[in-house]
Amino acid sequence: MTTATAPAIAPFRFFGLTVLRTSRLSPSMRRITFGGPGCDGFVAGGRDQSLSVFLPHPGQTEAVVPVDGNGEWFPAWRALPADVRAVMRSYTVRAQRYAPDGSTEIDIDFALHEDGGPACRWAEAAVPGQRLTVLGPTGEANNGVRFQPPQDTGCVLICADETALPAASAALEWLPAGTKARAWLEVPHSLDRLDIRTEADVRITWLVRAEGAPSAVDAVRAEELPEGTPYVWIAGESSGVKALRRHFVRERLLDRRRVTFTGYWRRGLSEEQLREQAARVAA
Repeated sequence: MTTATAPAIAPFRFFGLTVLRTSRLSPSMRRITFGGPGCDGFVAGGRDQSLSVFLPHPGQTEAVVPVDGNGEWFPAWRALPADVRAVMRSYTVRAQRYAPDGSTEIDIDFALHEDGGPACRWAEAAVPGQRLTVLGPTGEANNGVRFQPPQDTGCVLICADETALPAASAALEWLPAGTKARAWLEVPHSLDRLDIRTEADVRITWLVRAEGAPSAVDAVRAEELPEGTPYVWIAGESSGVKALRRHFVRERLLDRRRVTFTGYWRRGLSEEQLREQAARVAA
């Protein structure tokens, strides 16, 4: 008798990426493409693959991250003064491409806001040749990919705001041909409707706030869902994500184990404040 072992989970490590080019996808989205020798060993798992970016404070020439050889960098980073340690933000790998010579390019899409924080300001000002420190994956199987439809999934339901649009778009493009899917995507402006190329049998509803669109939960509540055992993926502002999850689990009576939900941000709080809250709860 043999005992099955769980597959190894690829670790994350630090990479120094170089900006190759930038492009404005829409009023609220800017794509930055990275490359260079610092990408060597970076392997993303697709879909909603997350990574952490580290940004310098104004006046700093580079992000201050205490990289430790044994991987225990986080306590040392937290121990630094808040105005010294690098600003850490979570983002999605929108795409990774390999060239015939083995080099790689990595796209990260940044949602932009009028009152945006450090990451928005960095993305707005980024130019080719600039460097960015990231904590990224070294293998496709890693715990930074949350979009995991079970094998018996009959239809996929996706809800996202503009901060989760890169992840939702990548997930839709990943779906196998013919997969039944519905997506509700909330964006600020009409020109933020992006072209999403997918072989899935998907119907997308764009909820444009400038056009007076209803909230995502109201829009979903008014719809008849596709037939088939569903898998639900929800990401975006925390309170909206919770409202959508309650709708699917309590009103639609879906199995909560088939609902993946992630609060990418919380209205009125920075990521530092959210992290401090989580640390206090865990203590």
